[in-house]
Amino acid sequence: MELRRLGKSDVMVTPMAFGAWAIGGWMWGGAEEQAAIRAIKAAFDAGITTIDTAPVYGFGRSEELVGKALEGIPREQYQILTKFGMNWQTEQGEYFFDSVDNDGKPFKMYKWASREKIMQECEDSLRRLKTDYIDLYQIHWPDATTPISETFEAVQRLIEQGKVRAAGVCNYNVEQVSEALETIQLASNQVPYSMINRGIEQDVVPQAIDRGLGIIPYSPLQRGLLTGKIKPGHQFNEGDTREGNLFYTDENISRTQTLLDEIRPIAEKHNATLAQLVINWTIHRPGVACVLVGARDEQQVADNAKALEFTLTSEELDTITAAADKFTPAPVS
Repeated sequence: MELRRLGKSDVMVTPMAFGAWAIGGWMWGGAEEQAAIRAIKAAFDAGITTIDTAPVYGFGRSEELVGKALEGIPREQYQILTKFGMNWQTEQGEYFFDSVDNDGKPFKMYKWASREKIMQECEDSLRRLKTDYIDLYQIHWPDATTPISETFEAVQRLIEQGKVRAAGVCNYNVEQVSEALETIQLASNQVPYSMINRGIEQDVVPQAIDRGLGIIPYSPLQRGLLTGKIKPGHQFNEGDTREGNLFYTDENISRTQTLLDEIRPIAEKHNATLAQLVINWTIHRPGVACVLVGARDEQQVADNAKALEFTLTSEELDTITAAADKFTPAPVS
C-alpha cells in the first residue's frame, strides 16, 4: 500500500488508519479482547499499518490491546499515533465533561497538558504499547490552563530523547496551530471532517497546506450516517449521543439520504458500498494525509479496506464533490 508523508516529518502513514477508539470499550458498550486483537492484526495484514489510539480510549485498554496485537512484528513495519492531555485521574486542568467509566463509575474529565503530565503520560503509553517510541504524539484537545509553548516544549524534549518522532495536534483551530508552530514543527492536525461536515475547508485545511501539516480526519462517515443505513425515524439506544445532534434530526437524515442517492450510482459502478465510496473520496481531499476509520472486528476491517481497492476518476471525484456541495444541514429547532 502507498505511504504518505505526514507533513514535513519523516513519519510515513497509510492513507487509511485503524481508529482504535471503539476497541477501548469506553462509550462504545465494551469490546471483546480477542476480537479486538484479531481486528488490529487483520488491518495490518490488509496493509493498514497506521494505528491511531489514545490513553483515554478505555483508560489505557485500547493502547494495551494495540501493544498486544502488534507484539512480535518488527517495529519499523507499523506506525503508532497516540495522544496525551486528557486527565481522569485527578481534578486538574480544564474541566471538560462528566462521564462514567467502563464499570459504570462516574468521574470528571479534564484537559491537562502540563509539562510534567506529558512526560509521565508518554512513559505510560510506551509501556502499554510495548514500544520504545511513538511515531506521532498528539495533544488530544486544547488545554486552556497550560500555555501552548509549555506543552510543546515538553513534546520537543521527548523528540530529542528519541521517544517521539513527530508532534501533532487534535481539534486545534488556526490560532492555536499558529501559536504551537512558534515552538515546534507540527506534522498534523486531527479534526472532525466528513462529506457533510466540511467547515475545516474554510481555514484549517488551507493553513495546513500552507504550513506543511497533514490533515487527519476523524468521523469520516459522520458516525454512521454516511453509510446510508440510518433512516428518518431511527430509534437510537438509550445514552446514544447522536440523538438530537444536528446531523441526526429526521430532516438532516433525509437530506443526507438525498445526497447518498445522488452518488450511489458511482458506488455501484465500482461494486462498492456507500461507506467505501465516502472513505475513498475523503482520502483524496486536499490536505488529507490519512483518514481514521474505526473497526471492532475482522469483518469491519475487511469492509473498510475495500475502500482502497478501487480508483475514482477525477470526473467521479468532482461529481461526488458537487453533490456534497449541495448539502446544507437544517438547523435544530
